[in-house]
Amino acid sequence: MPRGDGRLTHDIDPQDRGPQDACGVFGVWAPGEEVAKLTYFGLFALQHRGQESAGIAVSDNEQILVYKDMGLVSQVFDESTLDSLHGSLAVGHTRYSTTGASTWQNAQPTFRPTNQGAVALAHNGNLTNTRALYETLVERVGDRSKNSKKESASSDTAVMASLLASYSELTVEESAMKVLPTLKGAFSLVFMDEHTLYAARDPQGIRPLVLGRLERGWVIASETAALDIVGASYVREIEPGEFVAVDENGLRSSRFAPAEPKGCIFEYVYLARPDTTINDQRVFSVRAEIGRRLAKSAPVDADLVIPVPESGTPAAIGYAEASGIPFGHGLVKNSYVGRTFIQPSQTIRQLGIRLKLNPLRDVIAGKKLVVVDDSIVRGNTQRALVRMLREFGAAEVHVRISSPPVKWPCFYGIDFASRAELIANGIGVEEICRSIGADSLAYVDLDELVEATKVPSDNLCKACFDGNYPVALPENDEHIGKNLLENSNEMLTVRVNP
Repeated sequence: MPRGDGRLTHDIDPQDRGPQDACGVFGVWAPGEEVAKLTYFGLFALQHRGQESAGIAVSDNEQILVYKDMGLVSQVFDESTLDSLHGSLAVGHTRYSTTGASTWQNAQPTFRPTNQGAVALAHNGNLTNTRALYETLVERVGDRSKNSKKESASSDTAVMASLLASYSELTVEESAMKVLPTLKGAFSLVFMDEHTLYAARDPQGIRPLVLGRLERGWVIASETAALDIVGASYVREIEPGEFVAVDENGLRSSRFAPAEPKGCIFEYVYLARPDTTINDQRVFSVRAEIGRRLAKSAPVDADLVIPVPESGTPAAIGYAEASGIPFGHGLVKNSYVGRTFIQPSQTIRQLGIRLKLNPLRDVIAGKKLVVVDDSIVRGNTQRALVRMLREFGAAEVHVRISSPPVKWPCFYGIDFASRAELIANGIGVEEICRSIGADSLAYVDLDELVEATKVPSDNLCKACFDGNYPVALPENDEHIGKNLLENSNEMLTVRVNP
């Protein structure tokens, strides 16, 4: 399972993926600043949200230039590339695919020409009505121009960008106010034309999006940690259902839908960086409080509390504080086992989790351990971890999980396993405990998790835990989170006027 701040999501066994992160978006309007480099560092701070591809679009007020490629932010961009991207505003994206194949065509920002210039769009989330939007797009655009340019992609982002470009008689801002009310699902967007930076957040505010202020400009990003790294001061969250535009006339805000807040609770558990702030709560503090509550509800007689680094660390600290059991680091993470395009040999594959985590024998040998992790998806990672700790001399292994059992897939931007593959969907806690080989297993209660966030329960999306989805899903479409458009080997094709 991918882990913590800076965690990178390449698992040794492709059948043992944990929850794959949502994407990260960043936008900046700052004439006179090196906006490409600001965007690069902003994306670097958001790298934990997506490692498949990265891209930056920059405008010099005359034209938009887009540079994107597969790989990590540091693999895609170098000094000379960034020096060639001149302009006064930019948008950037680091991607994990939830709909659409992991291919260059689906890397973002997505560029589309319009009658009045061009638009570049970056998206975090996942739409639930992409098929209907595509049909609307076909009706609007069709083959009305013999000189039209064919664009191929299989993502909901491609449909949104093409819809924005399809209103030939309108400006991008006017088009946005037509398109945004038709979108269903989770979407935190940053996009731009040649002169203006735009942002929008779905009416439920499922995925995060924040606004920051530079001395000579504005920044919009998925997390406050990205504001910190570029020296921007936090202003506020982009509100659910809000549309923002920034240009030489300043910042202006309008509303395309009433707010119905349903922020993703899994951001607090795992997705967001621990140094990020959501709803005025530092994520690290929330995770530590979850650990304290878990210690009270699921105590155990043990010698040492250890985290599964990195995302289990704050909750493990909280558990140790509340239980009085010493906290220690019993596992060392290899920080450089990130996304790699070199597949391990069978010999290396058999080492499994040891390529990412290595126990400290002198710390754990003979000890009764409390092992704190953020979630269990299939259970394969925890099974291997428990076995490894025993091999290194642990006397007992008690697993504590800082989230409730994950029983339902996410259709709003996190690629969990399918429901049939989720271990908690088929068996109870005692059976899971036996399956992973632990001496005991306990999860935090959902009500306790909600209380730790200090957000009203009605304002949170908890669908992965309770199955109550805040945005309706198309009927009879179990694979909506994987691919909303067509079979995985097909591509969406639309035509847009040059």
